[in-house]
Amino acid sequence: MNETPLNTELNNHLKSLAFRYEQKEFLVGDPSRFMHRIEGDANKELLAFIASALSYGSRKQFLPKIQALLDSIVNDAGGDVGKWLTSNAYETAVPPTPTCFYRLYTCQTFNNFLKALAEMIKEHGTMKNYIVAYAYRKQTNIDTLTALDAITTWFREHNSTGVIPKDTTSSCKRICMFLRWMVRDNSPVDLGLWSDIIDKRTLIIPMDTHVVQEAMRLGLLASKSTSMSNARKLSRRLCEIFPDDPMKGDFALFGLGVDTDK
Repeated sequence: MNETPLNTELNNHLKSLAFRYEQKEFLVGDPSRFMHRIEGDANKELLAFIASALSYGSRKQFLPKIQALLDSIVNDAGGDVGKWLTSNAYETAVPPTPTCFYRLYTCQTFNNFLKALAEMIKEHGTMKNYIVAYAYRKQTNIDTLTALDAITTWFREHNSTGVIPKDTTSSCKRICMFLRWMVRDNSPVDLGLWSDIIDKRTLIIPMDTHVVQEAMRLGLLASKSTSMSNARKLSRRLCEIFPDDPMKGDFALFGLGVDTDK
């Protein structure tokens, strides 16, 4: 299948869908809702990252799982996510055992993920601080790929596997979703807490099968691969439609799928 040229009708349709679906109501059934339920930028950042790590499979299964962790944060650490992590309070909700925690994650796997995240907070204070420090150490500008490389490197080097991809050869779908939440500003959905360090024009679309299906149907992609190279290719195409904010296209493709299913 070949990619098709963009046209005014398609552009306008996607812009209309993006406007229609990027509304506060979008939060109701989406994992992004949890970061709006807690106070403080540092808490929002951490809860968003934890929520993104669990956001795969059936929403009926993973939304209650995220809520259970939020309940533990409130009950065991007064809503302070950093304290919940660095005091090891998370081990009450996620003990280091071989039992299943969620789908492919055992409790041990997710415990290792939270332990690595706790180490990041102990050393850097916030994830944002870590990204800045990583870019400074590498003597590179901060963009989405830098942030992805920083995050995957940290978890790989801190003995956490199975939750965060080992490197950016993966499409890093859930981290890309987290970065959209952190970087895009002036949105009723996304927080924009990192808008001062990362340009939203560099964001990469979270590459799930639904996005690929809709993008192929529209001729925006020629391959159904969910690779990083295909994610970047689709993001560049969305940049042609939304040059200042390509991830509006994420809402548009979501909306197109909803409209198609009606």
